Amino acid sequence: MMNSTAGQQLLLRDTFTVAFMKNLIVVLVWFLLSYINGSVVATFFRHQVFYEDPRYILFIHMVINDAVQLTVTIALFVVSYALYTITVGVCCFFILVAVFTTRSTPVNLAGMALERYIAICHPLRHAQICTVRRAYMLIGAIWFVSVVPDITDLFVTLATEPLSFFQTYVFCLRPNVFKDPVLLYKRQAFDGIYFSLVFLTLLCTYLRVVFAARALSTERTSAKRATNTILLHGVQLLMCLLSYVSPSVEGVLHIIFPGHILEIRFANYLIVYILPRFLSPIIYGVRDKKFRKHLKRYFVCGRPVDTRVECKGEDD
Repeated sequence: MMNSTAGQQLLLRDTFTVAFMKNLIVVLVWFLLSYINGSVVATFFRHQVFYEDPRYILFIHMVINDAVQLTVTIALFVVSYALYTITVGVCCFFILVAVFTTRSTPVNLAGMALERYIAICHPLRHAQICTVRRAYMLIGAIWFVSVVPDITDLFVTLATEPLSFFQTYVFCLRPNVFKDPVLLYKRQAFDGIYFSLVFLTLLCTYLRVVFAARALSTERTSAKRATNTILLHGVQLLMCLLSYVSPSVEGVLHIIFPGHILEIRFANYLIVYILPRFLSPIIYGVRDKKFRKHLKRYFVCGRPVDTRVECKGEDD
């Protein structure tokens, strides 16, 4: 079920010790990030002030989305060592969930940047424009534009492959499941459109907030924080872009360091798929004063606290 190049590459296997260490590292990272994300999500849902604010609703959506994406990609990583091959039907499920969650992240970043732009540049209309209902509508639109382009891959495969194909065993890579060459060009076109629109959104909102910060004699601190937040969103977007250029980077590094393709792939996996997942909790969980105050209480008390119960010595 694999082309000859992929087949030759997949014959390369780690020793048991190396494979064990790699899987141990990614599983430990998953536990660490799951604890961080779980604490952030618990903090959000235990304080009504957050789930009545569109800004934090979009943030927690991205945290949950990243947690799902991380879980799926690490599950595929472990399965690739433990089982090596799985059925096409199961592989389709894992790949599509990973693709949907990966694609929704940059669109969510654009929505969060627009919310900050409205808060700084149109503060009097912010409460009217950015409502909880519209935040959930935006999340629905994010999932629509994230799912529709790639669910067609499944429909095309169902139309072109016999049902028995979904019961065969393959090494779970996207080209081994969605093999029609047309799908590759379609994905490249959609990826270019998505990231171009998100990049332009982040750039325009950043410039508008910067100009607004210069014009305002008050609220300069808020504007500065907003520009820094949008800049961090831009860093997240660049990290998302790494997943699309990583195959080319892998090829170049393989030429420079022949015989180390497995090490290159593992380092690429950590940098491209794991490292960006650390940013989402940091942007609001640590930088945002309101969220940091409640998150700190969650850790200091040593247990989840009810909104009516506060740690001693803390002010509201």
